[in-house]
Amino acid sequence: MSRGPPASDSLLSRCATTAASRRCRRFPSSWRAGSGSIVGPNGAGKSTLLKVVAGILNPSSGSVEVYGHTAGGHICIGYVPQRTQVDWSFPVTVADVVMMGRVARMGLFHQPGRQDWRLVHESLAQVGMADLADRQIGELSGGQQQRVFIARSVAQEAELLLMDEPLTGLDVPSQDAIFNILDLLRARGMTVLVSTHDLHLAAERFDRLMLLRRQLLGLGSAEEVLTPANLRLAYGTHMTVLETPEGTMVLEDTCCEGH
Repeated sequence: MSRGPPASDSLLSRCATTAASRRCRRFPSSWRAGSGSIVGPNGAGKSTLLKVVAGILNPSSGSVEVYGHTAGGHICIGYVPQRTQVDWSFPVTVADVVMMGRVARMGLFHQPGRQDWRLVHESLAQVGMADLADRQIGELSGGQQQRVFIARSVAQEAELLLMDEPLTGLDVPSQDAIFNILDLLRARGMTVLVSTHDLHLAAERFDRLMLLRRQLLGLGSAEEVLTPANLRLAYGTHMTVLETPEGTMVLEDTCCEGH
């Protein structure tokens, strides 16, 4: 993503542990508006952190505040889960998915009005999906599905967008389309926080990085966070860090992942 000037503080996190996962013992004290990426190995706590900030999980100690509110009490947080956590066979149209972003504004038992539908179609237009509004969500490609979920957050009028591994399984053109949309949203003042396994992409695309392995190992620019010492702490024997004339090269060993 493009690098812009720093904005005012938007998110304050004091999460120590969560009921679902006690592995994430210490998280950062603050995060400024803009764009950022959470990186770290599997099991580091990336998804857990996003779910706590989104209000999906409750911290068992500590607290999370977003724009001065508790995470669960703020309706301006957009959350895009990992694609594997979504039932894409559920019979719902693209427009209906985006309308789900209006529920908190409308109230659970209220019918959408003309203004709500206008925002839905405007949001789809912003992500280049207006022509597919009546298509079943399960018929779309992975990149298109991610754009629809971003449109849902736009219709929600989210100020903070959380995306959990949104680029997994996407080809380069689809990734570029996502980043173009996120650049546009960031330029309009939205804070974007994305988790990813791709260290090179994170360093290239995001203003700030957060490196986790059950606790905070680094927070700042890529140069400050992705140091050989931090990478060894995060990845241990599953990563080899080589110093070359062109810079630091990171080789990750994933052959035994999950075993």
